[in-house]
Amino acid sequence: MANIRDIADSFDKIIKDKGIEKFKYTLTESEKRELNVENGEFKLFRTVFSNSGSIKVFKDNKIGSASGNDLSEEALESFAADALAAAESSPEDPAHDIAPYVEPHVFKQGILEPDIDKFLERLKEFLATVAKEYPLVKIIQSTGSYDRWNWLSRNSNGTEFEGFGGQYGFSIEICASDGTNTTGFDYTGIGTNDLDKPFIELGTIRRHIVDIQNSLVTENVEGKFEGTVIFTPELTGEFIGGVLGNYCGEGVVIDGTSQWLDKVGEKVADEKLTVRFDPYDERINMGERATANGFLSEPYTVIEKGVLKTHQLSLYGANKTGRPLVKNTGWDIIIEPGDTSYDDMLASVKKGIILGRFSGGSPGANGEFSGVAKNSFLVEDGKVKCALSECMISGNLGEVVKNIRSISKELICDGGSVLPYMAVDGIVISGK
Repeated sequence: MANIRDIADSFDKIIKDKGIEKFKYTLTESEKRELNVENGEFKLFRTVFSNSGSIKVFKDNKIGSASGNDLSEEALESFAADALAAAESSPEDPAHDIAPYVEPHVFKQGILEPDIDKFLERLKEFLATVAKEYPLVKIIQSTGSYDRWNWLSRNSNGTEFEGFGGQYGFSIEICASDGTNTTGFDYTGIGTNDLDKPFIELGTIRRHIVDIQNSLVTENVEGKFEGTVIFTPELTGEFIGGVLGNYCGEGVVIDGTSQWLDKVGEKVADEKLTVRFDPYDERINMGERATANGFLSEPYTVIEKGVLKTHQLSLYGANKTGRPLVKNTGWDIIIEPGDTSYDDMLASVKKGIILGRFSGGSPGANGEFSGVAKNSFLVEDGKVKCALSECMISGNLGEVVKNIRSISKELICDGGSVLPYMAVDGIVISGK
């Protein structure tokens, strides 16, 4: 592969020759070594090299962009020309801008020299463990990969960031069958910077396998009731992400539809809830190092003990609204643990469900949501009663964060997030 700095130097010349004075671009070269397993058998081992590039051009308070997966001289010429043409034909908006000059930085993250032999051993170990301990579980597909990349970003203010990174990835798609009954599918995955632990012990992989094996026989929810939902860590992240997007996200703040528009500094959630984003936390493998606008990424807290600390605005959103900028556009979410063990959380539930997966449309502007609970279990009097056929749940995102019964001491780290279990009261659960 060509040196990415040489490619960037060529791109700089193209940009200058076209008279582009204000710009920001990123170029990336990557390598993926991937091993696929289907129905318990190794099927494919391949190495794939890929490139990508993107540029934003600013002209007379207008912005245009272009991107693609070819970094040849001809492709770079097209990127610059297409972005310039898009800028010239776009509407004016003085809120568009790039970050001021930041000193050059080089970032190195993760594993730059993989141990492929040990990686293969961990994959074989995982397959053998599942076959021995969970004989009813079928691994529809499993993918192990090592990804390595080198990216370089420059802007017309003289900022230059370069990053080198690499990590192992592992994902599974599973079901269970006993010869008579067959479950639906489930899936999960992790990213990791080391091979110190068996894959089945990482993230929520073992829990997904246990739950799918326990879901061979399901029952229906009878009637409709208001109960408690225990969100598994993935669902905690999904629903809190929905809350932030609906009430703190850039779009709803700019258009003024956020119900938390003027709530910064006020309590908007139960005091047990603290949500922050930290790309430098040791539990986050590949945290963002530089934002799309050209700032160095910084940690921030969006909700602290129930109090809204900030909206989530990029440079454009901050310029558009006059509200504070957040210098972090990644998804390095960390939800702080509570003081309740998972076992005690479960024991406290009179009637409700453990939510394993959720399928629903986007919530309304007021936060109302409704959808299908999948891979879930009915809880009565503090005990898991049975696996559920699909049922419906509905509620309001704003009320979800106000009605938190408990947050678990246990935290699940999948390499990209740090999340607890969360029990929430007042959610409507209904049979099909």
